[in-house]
Amino acid sequence: MDLLEEQRAYYQARAAEYDEWWYRQGRYALEPDEERRWFADVATAEQALDDFRPAGNVLEFACGTGLWTRHLARHATTVLAVDASPAVMDLNQARDLGPHVRYHQADIFGWTPPPAAFDVVFFGYWLSHVPADHFAPFWSKVASALRPGGRAFLLDSHHTAELPGHVQQRVLNDGREFRIVKHFWSPTDLTAAVAPLGWHLTAKVTPNGHILQATATPR
Repeated sequence: MDLLEEQRAYYQARAAEYDEWWYRQGRYALEPDEERRWFADVATAEQALDDFRPAGNVLEFACGTGLWTRHLARHATTVLAVDASPAVMDLNQARDLGPHVRYHQADIFGWTPPPAAFDVVFFGYWLSHVPADHFAPFWSKVASALRPGGRAFLLDSHHTAELPGHVQQRVLNDGREFRIVKHFWSPTDLTAAVAPLGWHLTAKVTPNGHILQATATPR
């Protein structure tokens, strides 16, 4: 199984326990002080997205279980939520976010969005899973999906230590192991990486260092 196939299999298998990690339940529980810092950073990121106001027609890449789709749905006229995993999309749809939220199952690397159809493209906890040889094509895909004047917003995990080869071993509750792509971007490195691709990006890390947040517009 190649790395991207294994990554897709991991998120399909992890669907039912993904929110346990987000809410720090079970084996993902943190010590009280660290838990407070985590949820403070989550609140900061959620406020940043609200302040961004993702209005109009919104495309969400890697929509997952809907942790961010629910925020997009409050602002947007329409949301098209895309993910490769049927299991996570079932959980997302079960949130019943409204008829203006539509779903499309597709491998993001192989799917072509409608051109110039969206006012906002959002991707949360996705860019770190994009391998180096897909990085430029992915940003080109984002640009082609945006209408003139369109904007992008991203959130992702942040860590100061890099992983060898940007590959991480993950273990599920049942003990199964999978390899995934995991590239921890710093604000400086990400800004520099997208500039030659025709993007102006502003990024920062939440106060306790857990989450990278960025806004981007095509030049």
